[in-house]
Amino acid sequence: MALVRHRRHPNLRLPLPEPSERRPRFPLPLPPTTTIAKPSAGDTIASADLEKLAVLGHGNGGTVYKVRHKTTSATYALKIIHSDADATTRRRAFSETSILRRATDCPHVVRFHGSFENPSGDVAILMEYMDGGTLETALATGGTFSEERLAKVARDVLEGLAYLHARNIAHRDIKPANILVNSEGEVKIADFGVSKLMCRTLEACNSYVGTCAYMSPDRFDPEAYGGNYNGFAADIWSLGLTLFELYVGHFPFLQAGQRPDWATLMCAICFSDPPSLPETASPEFHDFVECCLKKESGERWTAAQLLTHPFVCKDPETC
Repeated sequence: MALVRHRRHPNLRLPLPEPSERRPRFPLPLPPTTTIAKPSAGDTIASADLEKLAVLGHGNGGTVYKVRHKTTSATYALKIIHSDADATTRRRAFSETSILRRATDCPHVVRFHGSFENPSGDVAILMEYMDGGTLETALATGGTFSEERLAKVARDVLEGLAYLHARNIAHRDIKPANILVNSEGEVKIADFGVSKLMCRTLEACNSYVGTCAYMSPDRFDPEAYGGNYNGFAADIWSLGLTLFELYVGHFPFLQAGQRPDWATLMCAICFSDPPSLPETASPEFHDFVECCLKKESGERWTAAQLLTHPFVCKDPETC
């Protein structure tokens, strides 16, 4: 291990093998169907009431569509987990539904409008449509973010995380692709497929899920950091990397244009020092990111503490 730690810029090429299909493909029973209120009527929305307008994204055994309600013309995002998805993916869909239902009154979490099962066995989750897309798309099309814009993103995401963490919910997959914006400038957290409702504040959260590039060192190697890791602190690490990436235009631990494999990412995150922002960044932004990217999870600021940081709180009397 000592030899590995001396390699500050590993260049291993050991791709993570694709998960093998170990479970039979069979549909899991759904919880009771959620009633979905129309904007102007008390009837529930069925699959036949919705018209698909466009595909917004694919992945993790499902597809997200932009849909229109045929009667009211209201626009939604419809996430469909296909009936042939593996058992783990379907369980995550049920978990996502449960967590979204708990966060319906948070303005910084994408709004949940209900769920149902199609006759085909597909699981459908109806959500608020965010017309600005993801921060990943915004970076690709509009270029890097200014500090003023990043402060707004950080503040809104932290408000969402503070709400979730206060209810013992760890998101576990914060990244630019899972943060949505709309034309009104609102920023909201989305995609709770790998989130976890922790029954106790310090409950272990060791399952290996989420996007590995944004995982904290204690997530990769829990034993090296006391045996388990704090899912709330891991969300803060992921937020720090997200803001860093939006500022410089590429993933922080890598050179621009570099496409890493899993082993390279793991070694860079676990054995390298946390990345530092370029000199163009303000002292406040430097310090904010450093508070997020502490290698020791116990040293990272909480979401509530970060909301008082000068980078996002310009007037301490109102924070």
